[in-house]
Amino acid sequence: MWSTAAVCTVCILFGIICDVKQVYSQPEVIQRRTGQTPDKVTKLEEDIRKVIDELHSLSAETESTRSFSSTGVGLDLDAYYNTLSHLGINNNVTWSFGNSIVDILLEILLAPERVPCTYPGPGCQNPYQRSTSEDTTNNNLLKCNRHDLARLNDTLCVDILTGSRVGSTSVLSLCQALSSLNPNQIEQVWSNLCYIIQAMLSSLLSRSADCSGGYAMPSLAVTSPSETFPLPQSAPLRTRREAFNLKELACDYNNWLENEVADAVLVALCSDNQREEFVKQVCNNALLMRKLLVDEMNNWLFGYCGNSSADLGYMVSHFCVYDQWLNQPPFQDTTLLEFCMNLDGPRLTKLICEHTGFFMLLFSNPKNMKFMPNCTNVFLPPPVPDMGSPMLESCRYSEWHDLTQITSDILSQCIRLDQNGFTQEVCSNKTFLNSLLINKENAWLENHCSSSLSLPPSPKPTQPSFSITEWCDYHTWGERTVDSSVVALCWQHDQPAFHKNVCCKAPLFEKLLQDPQNKWLMSVCANMEEITVAPLVCKYSEWTRPIIVDMTELALCAEIDPHNFTSKVCANETVLRNLLANQDNTWLIQHCANYSNPVVSPDGNKDNGVSGFNPAEQCQYSSWIISLPDAALLTLCWEHDQSKFVSSICPNAGLLLLLSREPAAVSLVKRFNWTCSADFTSACQPGASQNMVLQMFVRCWVESLTSRVQDLLTPPVARVLDQAISTAMVILLAVEDAQNTSLHVTENIRVGVLSAVVRYLNRENNFDKKRVLLQCFGTVLTSLMQTARDMTSDEFYVIKEYFNIPLSNLGSVLSATHVTTVRLILQYYRRNKDTLKLPDKYLSTMVSVLFKTHLVKDDSIFPELAPLLTAATPADIQALPSLQHNISVTGTINRNLWSMTPEQQQAFGLWYSKVLPPSAITGGHQSLIRDTGNIIAYLPFHNFQHLSPAQLLVGLDVLRKNSLTPLKQEFIAHSIIGTYNNLTAQDFIRLGNLSCLADPEDLLVYKDTEVSSVIRKVIMNCTREGHSMPSILISSLFHNNKELNDPSLLSPSQLEELAPLLPSLGVTFLQDLTPSQLLTALPALSSVSFTPAQASIILDKISSSNFLSSPGKLQELGSLIVGMKTETLLTLTSDKLLLSLPAMAEHTPGLRPPQANAISTKLWGYPEVVGWLDKVEPLLYWTPLLSIMPRTHRLVKNMAAASTKSWNTQQAKAIFNELLDTDQESINPDFLSLGTVGQGVSCSLLQKRFRADSSPYSVRSILTLLKRQPVPLHTSLKMCLIKELHQFEFFSDLLKDLGAEIALSMPVSTIKKFPTDMMDTLRKTIIQEPLQFLLLSRIKQELLVDKIVQRMEMYTGVFTEEEFRSLGIMAPFVVDEILIQLDRSFFNDNLDFLQSLCYSSRKMDIVARILQDPATFGPVKNWDQTTIRQVDRFLFFLPTAQLQEISLALMTVGRIEKLFMSQRRWERGDVGMHCLDDKDKKKLFETQQFVLQFFLGFLKIHPGSPTPMVPTCEILRTTAPSVWTSSSLTSMSSSAFSNCLELMGQDPFLASFVRSEVLKKVIQTYGPISTFSQSVISQLGKIATALSPEELKSLRLTEQRSIATLGAVSTWNNRQLAALFTTALNSTKLSPTQLDSSTFVAMGYIVCGAKPTEMNMFNAVEFSKAVLWLGHLRLSCSEEQLLALVGLLTHSLAFGPISSWKTDVFIEIGVLAAGLPDIAMSALVKEQIEGITPEAISMIPPKKFAVVFDQKQIAMFSYEQAAVVTEEQLAALSDVQRTALAMVLTPWEARPVDFRGKSLGLALSHSPLCLMLGLLMLLIVLPCPDLICTGT
Repeated sequence: MWSTAAVCTVCILFGIICDVKQVYSQPEVIQRRTGQTPDKVTKLEEDIRKVIDELHSLSAETESTRSFSSTGVGLDLDAYYNTLSHLGINNNVTWSFGNSIVDILLEILLAPERVPCTYPGPGCQNPYQRSTSEDTTNNNLLKCNRHDLARLNDTLCVDILTGSRVGSTSVLSLCQALSSLNPNQIEQVWSNLCYIIQAMLSSLLSRSADCSGGYAMPSLAVTSPSETFPLPQSAPLRTRREAFNLKELACDYNNWLENEVADAVLVALCSDNQREEFVKQVCNNALLMRKLLVDEMNNWLFGYCGNSSADLGYMVSHFCVYDQWLNQPPFQDTTLLEFCMNLDGPRLTKLICEHTGFFMLLFSNPKNMKFMPNCTNVFLPPPVPDMGSPMLESCRYSEWHDLTQITSDILSQCIRLDQNGFTQEVCSNKTFLNSLLINKENAWLENHCSSSLSLPPSPKPTQPSFSITEWCDYHTWGERTVDSSVVALCWQHDQPAFHKNVCCKAPLFEKLLQDPQNKWLMSVCANMEEITVAPLVCKYSEWTRPIIVDMTELALCAEIDPHNFTSKVCANETVLRNLLANQDNTWLIQHCANYSNPVVSPDGNKDNGVSGFNPAEQCQYSSWIISLPDAALLTLCWEHDQSKFVSSICPNAGLLLLLSREPAAVSLVKRFNWTCSADFTSACQPGASQNMVLQMFVRCWVESLTSRVQDLLTPPVARVLDQAISTAMVILLAVEDAQNTSLHVTENIRVGVLSAVVRYLNRENNFDKKRVLLQCFGTVLTSLMQTARDMTSDEFYVIKEYFNIPLSNLGSVLSATHVTTVRLILQYYRRNKDTLKLPDKYLSTMVSVLFKTHLVKDDSIFPELAPLLTAATPADIQALPSLQHNISVTGTINRNLWSMTPEQQQAFGLWYSKVLPPSAITGGHQSLIRDTGNIIAYLPFHNFQHLSPAQLLVGLDVLRKNSLTPLKQEFIAHSIIGTYNNLTAQDFIRLGNLSCLADPEDLLVYKDTEVSSVIRKVIMNCTREGHSMPSILISSLFHNNKELNDPSLLSPSQLEELAPLLPSLGVTFLQDLTPSQLLTALPALSSVSFTPAQASIILDKISSSNFLSSPGKLQELGSLIVGMKTETLLTLTSDKLLLSLPAMAEHTPGLRPPQANAISTKLWGYPEVVGWLDKVEPLLYWTPLLSIMPRTHRLVKNMAAASTKSWNTQQAKAIFNELLDTDQESINPDFLSLGTVGQGVSCSLLQKRFRADSSPYSVRSILTLLKRQPVPLHTSLKMCLIKELHQFEFFSDLLKDLGAEIALSMPVSTIKKFPTDMMDTLRKTIIQEPLQFLLLSRIKQELLVDKIVQRMEMYTGVFTEEEFRSLGIMAPFVVDEILIQLDRSFFNDNLDFLQSLCYSSRKMDIVARILQDPATFGPVKNWDQTTIRQVDRFLFFLPTAQLQEISLALMTVGRIEKLFMSQRRWERGDVGMHCLDDKDKKKLFETQQFVLQFFLGFLKIHPGSPTPMVPTCEILRTTAPSVWTSSSLTSMSSSAFSNCLELMGQDPFLASFVRSEVLKKVIQTYGPISTFSQSVISQLGKIATALSPEELKSLRLTEQRSIATLGAVSTWNNRQLAALFTTALNSTKLSPTQLDSSTFVAMGYIVCGAKPTEMNMFNAVEFSKAVLWLGHLRLSCSEEQLLALVGLLTHSLAFGPISSWKTDVFIEIGVLAAGLPDIAMSALVKEQIEGITPEAISMIPPKKFAVVFDQKQIAMFSYEQAAVVTEEQLAALSDVQRTALAMVLTPWEARPVDFRGKSLGLALSHSPLCLMLGLLMLLIVLPCPDLICTGT
């Protein structure tokens, strides 16, 4: 039927148009520039008012409550115009009603049909969109009721005809016609005319078919009730419009939950009119939503809520519960599946693809076929469910804490799906089983477990057990019945073969389809339709007979099987004649004409053309996609069959694209598109209706017509036309409101204005103007935009514009943005954050503004902020509003904490602590942690420590999921294990590694219980992960175990279990193991970190069984390779070494220098090594330069491979020099292809490169290449870079591209001139790469930080958390006056963070003062156990006097051990490894020694001091041998002493007198010195320095491992060195000429024990291969000895004459450069001087230094070289030389100031020069008056 809206619109518009025509016909009106007269305007308003009055009177609504309804006073057109003006923007944006009225009329008269669409795709952009323009189901105007017309005749017409009202011409004519009729005639005319019009126009204009007297809308997959079912006459209309009175809606959500039934229509109406409240009350309430979803009419709720601001994580967790789907088959809810697929797609897809049962459950319903994912790339699962599957979610036995909640159903399910696991975890655990049996319903479980335990366990399925070839044997499927689950499994994991063998095999395909469970195959094989269907349908052999062939089958064959169709139909005259006998097949004439010429005409004659043209026969559009028509046919069809042409071609985007590519069709396509700007994309989408296509054409016609009419209309006429259109728009809006139906007025106005806004934003480049629009009209823009699920491209464009706001304007614009727009912005960001790629600063500013402005006003947006939480600063987080009690807020935080930084996590903890003070924690329920969630794990410790043991035990699972600080971990372990003495095995399993942090005394309570085995496993797991354990715990649980008394009796399984503890059991235990035991346990032992001595013992035993001689066994050694004899490695062939190198590479740090040298020199001796680069790469760094140099030519030829390997600097320079000599021209254009050889580039070539191309892009590319080098860049290269880059105007922009290594190579004098922005860039660079800062000298560190702090203006006030964190690793290096002002609350809450940083000895004193501040922990004497835990390693910063005030009861052996272990852990980290200098280490050692000896009773200062204890080897490992007294060490048992001998020998702080005492104990234990075994000697280390030269001569140094141990000691005197060298030669029976490179490496410092004459006899080549290691040692050789060694390096087979040496050789030889002859050294050029290491500079004798280096050569020094010049060397220099040295240390300065750090050769005494330099430094560092600082 013709809709009410259509009738109203036609009537009104015809009336207005008639009036306008009359206006056009009056010349005086056209000439009048001022427009209509007031009388005519009044008349027009009266006419409109009358029509609107009648419209209201005809409406079923008796009264309109809208503000602009017609009243008796008169029509207020201003109200309508005001309403429309709100939809537009008058600031810089132009828009009129002209464009919109056409769209509105088209929407009314040619309403596009809606196509069912449920899943996103090309043809369905939005699966959840609900109709915004549905018609009423019961029209009120055009119901052919004579009373309506009679009422019009009796009221309005009477007034007009009597003259009391003046109407328009059209209305007057209507009334005159009606007045001439009597009532019967009126009734007859009205009835006849009305029903005729209804019958004629209903098929064209009505929106739906006439179904039982109502209108049935097309069914959508996700629809509201009113869109699917006809409603009662009184039902509210289902349109997106505001209600007349929201109070009347009665959206009482609580009532919905209480009552049995909630009206579906009311639910839908509330969702549109109370959106935010609806989302809050329904979408975020799973209970209510489930109740509403019982009514199928409410299924649209999934789509509505899924695209709203609801907490999507909450919804997924409550509705996408897949194990429940499995437990309640069959699964029929397609809308729920669609919801979960959209919001939880990755997880759902993974489950579908991995689990066949789940797959079958979902796709047994044909409606779900469209959701079938592509599982091709999903990994192959086991054929049976595993413990990670959703069906076993409830079978996680470790999480069965409350056994009363475990039902019989759960038990049955777990038995069925996890039989083995259930038997092992439940039946085998008596405690667990008995607890379950308490429930009488589980009585059957006892019998089940009894029978299960009596049967052998079934083999556990493993990954390789599933074989595609075994399960998917397609060739047998045709002969047997195949289970549907197997079919699904093969499709999931063997799709290519499945398509080939199933989809493409018609007989098998049809057979499988007979099983209803396989109906899904029709969907997955759809793309194979032409292969599977053609043989079934296209039976060409039968068509030769005169039979009737279905026309649709014929067309299908022509489309899907064109090749065969052409050859067997078009080319077969007999078949073609038979088919053409059917008149419906005449299209074959033209179809075959496109393939062959001539064609057969219907009469059987061959002809070159077709006489006449019949579109029905020849315009077969369906075949054009297969074979494009020629130009003639295309033109004929267009001219003679336009309607069908448009409907067939336009929706087919693919065909339209093909036609557009054909030259012959270009003109037609252009004609088809006319010259309009209309976008045909929407009309050409799959499923587009004919009305939509016609709309496009009408729009084009109107556009072209408008352009012509505009040229003809005079301005007055144009104004009148605009006024008429605007008036029509007002009336249409009034009609839409009065009828409460959608005429698309508001929607089209909205779209029109939005399009205008988008055009403006796209055109305008001045952001200040854009800012006015976005900031001042944000609310208006928001009202124009719909919700995120309905957003159009224009709306997306407007939202996207918010992400283009400059950072400086972002805050102000977002602050003024409407909250609804904010939601759209957040939703857009959530979906497009990966493509937006916004900078961190932008996101941080964005979230800061949203926190401070919008979140305060509307906390419901917090879930939308989830993706931005990681960008929030700690300060913004702590300043959040008080939303801690908002479940949605805390839930969002809990779900996202895992992705945040520790600082952000801690900030959320501080924020939450505001509502969780200690009193609330102590008074809280036992489930407090579980109820609160993850955030409670990040409470400040002063709050966290109030959690009770019961609360901790219940919430343990929550806590363990989070990143707990070591302090909190220890607190949890101490609280739980220290409080409860009846914990079960399950409790300790839940505690996991936290158990290792408990007090040993608390764990030992369980020593002889059934729990002890679990504790042992946990302790061993901690040991395996590298954690140190308290000695008493290891001793009591393991060492004192009776099973270990005789190691040879241990079974292989026991030995494998003990593997992580074997290093702590020591050499005595290992020596008692048998070779067979070790061989059996080798896989477990190969991953344990043994000391070299321990590994040697194991390998010596294994070697006795010829194990290593077997092929492939070497790589099985793993970490034990450190114990391999170097002599053995030298005997192995290259094949064996190459085969073993990959395994060795994993343990390269453990290889000793002699071993690495032996392997590398042996392999690089083969020419083929150039082809082995991948295998030898792990040892490249330690490969001698002399081994590389002969291969450089071949390496250059293979640069593609060489440019990717990890060369050291000198190797890269050698290869680059060869490349320079071979093909210099190719380097410049291919510079970036140098790869890892780029570090060897010369400064001169780099300069040429910069001059050739100095563009920023080119410079940045070079910097990127250099920053990616495998080793630090050489100082000379960095100096060259800085010098060159400093000349560029864009140097300031390059700073962020330099990286910390290059940037920090700049002198402080340069850095201090940086402006604030550059200094801030440098600060950020250092924070990102803190290691580079730690590698600087201490004085440069402090000066650099001081300059940064000056720019940050931090010299006054409290040193805040923000300032401290902004400095990162540099924070502790601020001046003392700033550090002492550190914010105490920050200090208290961040001790874990602070303890990870680096402190000099002076800063340690300041930290000690802060610790004792009343605002922190107060006086030491008041400290308790908790304080000691918090202070941790900072306790070693306290002065001796304060340490003595600590209570003796607090400092137990266990606590002291933990303090030492904490300090050791820090020292082994990246910061600790590079933090302390020798002075700092010495101070810390002395404090540690005092702490141990004082609190363990060795220093009898306190009357209550305990009796001194005798240490075990275990406690020596946790502390250090040097902190114990000599008497305590010598009092150790023989076995304990032997086990720790190697540890004592490696202790750098073991005093000389202690070494002497320990040596006596060694002799007492192992006998005379001459009988010491190689193993004992290799463990002595520095203890051997107590031996006299004579005693050293009695040693037997027959193996390189014993030589290497003594060669690594640097404190020998000359006599001892001479004795050791002689002993080594005598023991190995080698002469000086026979020593190879690995022996030289092993000798180390012992090399200086050789006489110069003996050195001259060394093999020059072998010695040169060892110089890579020897050059790193600060050798104590005399000047004469060094000269002799340098002479070896000048051999022609070594590095050749000194004059030919380049930078690479000087880097390689290291300290040996100090032995260069005077003449040679004085002749060194810049390139050579650059290669001399700072250590070599400091070793040059002072007199020689002054003689060989003139001021020009000294000026060539680097800062690092100049900084190590000793006082003695400096004293020997002339004034000119000193000035040159000072200029190196302070470049670009007017005055020479020495900023040197500590030299390696500086005496430990104050000199006048030191004092002078110190004062000068003080003047520079401290703030000073302007007169003094002028010019600095």
